[in-house]
Amino acid sequence: MKQVMRAAVAALAVGAVLAAAPLGAATSEQLAQEVRAAETAFAKAMASRDFAAFTSHLADEAVFFGAQSVQRGKDEVMARWKLFFEGPDAPFSWEPEQVEVLDSGNLGISSGPVRDPAGKRVGTFNTIWRREADGHWRVIFDKGCPPCPAPCPATSEGAK
Repeated sequence: MKQVMRAAVAALAVGAVLAAAPLGAATSEQLAQEVRAAETAFAKAMASRDFAAFTSHLADEAVFFGAQSVQRGKDEVMARWKLFFEGPDAPFSWEPEQVEVLDSGNLGISSGPVRDPAGKRVGTFNTIWRREADGHWRVIFDKGCPPCPAPCPATSEGAK
């Protein structure tokens, strides 16, 4: 029994070290592509009405900001978002435009337009992703906002 406990503790310790370790050869561009792919698959789950696939992208401690409330934890998020999966057609869609990842390779952000079923832009989403111990990117924070009334002016660094 003690050997089993020691093995379990060792496995947890190795997992924690791997989760915190830099990703070595992966560049920030490669990591951003991983987050972009995760966001795209997340949105595709909504479009294809696949609630199980959608929930597989949620971290256990995910926090989603709604118009009237905040859902804390995967179970609350699932309970609220299950309503968006009723019916044959998705009530909205989204796609990543901007994606960035920290140099540590453990956190990323994706942002882009939210569109109604007719394709009209009705908002902007912002999602924070965390690279989990199993190597998968999962949502830890998600917040939408209305679209900006006018495009942001360009600066010497580009549009912000």
